[in-house]
Amino acid sequence: MTPTYTVLPYEPGAWPDALRRTARPEVLERWGAVDRSPHAPRLVAAPDGGGTALVTARPGTAYVKIVDTVGDVPAAVGAVLSYAYEQGLAQVKWEGWTASAEDAAAAGFAPLRLPLTRPDVPGGPGAGYVRWLVGGEAVAEPPYYRQSTHFTCGAVTALVAQAHAGVAGREPIGREAELTLWRDATNFPACEPVGLGVAVRRRWPSSDVEVLLDTDKPVLLDHLAGDEREWRAVLQRVSRTEAGRLGVPVDGRRLSLPELRDAVGRGECVLLLVSLAVMQGFDVPHWVLCHGAVPGAVVVGDPWFNTAVGETWVDAHLLPVADGALDAMSLVGQDRVRGAVRIGGGRDR
Repeated sequence: MTPTYTVLPYEPGAWPDALRRTARPEVLERWGAVDRSPHAPRLVAAPDGGGTALVTARPGTAYVKIVDTVGDVPAAVGAVLSYAYEQGLAQVKWEGWTASAEDAAAAGFAPLRLPLTRPDVPGGPGAGYVRWLVGGEAVAEPPYYRQSTHFTCGAVTALVAQAHAGVAGREPIGREAELTLWRDATNFPACEPVGLGVAVRRRWPSSDVEVLLDTDKPVLLDHLAGDEREWRAVLQRVSRTEAGRLGVPVDGRRLSLPELRDAVGRGECVLLLVSLAVMQGFDVPHWVLCHGAVPGAVVVGDPWFNTAVGETWVDAHLLPVADGALDAMSLVGQDRVRGAVRIGGGRDR
């Protein structure tokens, strides 16, 4: 069988001669400006070398991202698509640094919704495109908003979930709404599952909210000791009391991956607590929004991306995470617990 692509090593400063002849200097400069090694950068080229793409992807995920193409654009994109199909991936994304909307459409890519930006968000491509390889036609696209602090991921996922569901809010998603909801949910500075569920119910009283947490002990406190741990544990007990008063169920079962897939299949959103050890290389707790599913992967919105390794909002938006990886990364802390907040239907919708 004639090969449909060639994979070449990514070696900034030692680019293949054919690539140097076809790529503009500013493109190669951007390719090598950051350390992309955590995301397995590689060059995928058409068999005749006429078109080449730089591709990357987060570990544990089911997509590949085209950073740029050079040379024969259709040939380069065709090579990446062949590569992605052979790898069994669910999705190919394309950053809009040099891609035109016309080229993207001709290759079967749809435009991504532009993020809800703020002036302090690091720069990124002015457009992004996606092509699903399996099952993506059933995945609705939520808005994308990048958290403005290192600790407001829980609040952002809740705000985006409600915007995705069409719940009318008192204010648009922005930094004021983000910090206000975080202030109501925080266990200083993290948002633990029960406190986040309670804050969602307070903010949207008619929404169907359920917390799933397979422990009755305080969580997200492994890094603390003594009084610093104890007063946060007191606040978590208060959150459980408040959940009872407001009628927010706290289910002590561990949410299974099939149950999570069923929930998003019904159009519900699941705020899921994960560790970033697999996707980013550091074991810190982080909230993501689960809002869809395709064969072999759950589709999430991640409110944070790592510009230091070449990530942009294109990576974090409509992100398919492989089932097995998500199952593993959502067991957090020393006790390996799973925390989630399910947001279903309500009168606001």
